Amino acid sequence: MSRQRISFWWFIGTLGAALILMLVPLPHVLEPFKPYWPALVLLYWALESGDQRVTLGVAFVLGICADLLTGVLLGEQALRLCVLAFIALRFRSRLRFFPMWQQTLAVLALLLNDRFLLLVVRAFAGEATPPALWWASPFVSAALWPFLFLLLDDLRMRLRLA
Repeated sequence: MSRQRISFWWFIGTLGAALILMLVPLPHVLEPFKPYWPALVLLYWALESGDQRVTLGVAFVLGICADLLTGVLLGEQALRLCVLAFIALRFRSRLRFFPMWQQTLAVLALLLNDRFLLLVVRAFAGEATPPALWWASPFVSAALWPFLFLLLDDLRMRLRLA
């Protein structure tokens, strides 16, 4: 199997793993702290793939798959991931070279923007305002960012998929 094909399947596999991690049930008390795995993995690939693998189309398809798996309003996560990918791709050249702490803060800002967008979409859908703890997920996701980034980067380098 060629290195390019292995690299493609590694990319697809990480996105699939993010969708599976999104489905892992947590106790009701911990549910607000659940990281938004598809966004984190999509951000990693948006920043690190030099061959422009991540496009708005990939973000849309990943979001539609996430919508279908979770049973939320169709297109909700697709819209969120498209906006996230657009911003990440637009500022990719800057974000890639930030020190890890600044990159983590940028990821936090992107994830807070994602939560705000979700709040707007759900308000238009007629849902009630979520509790304050609902905003905890972006902070947990941002705290996990350095570890996820280093793990995926290390695995990518070990597999020589740079």
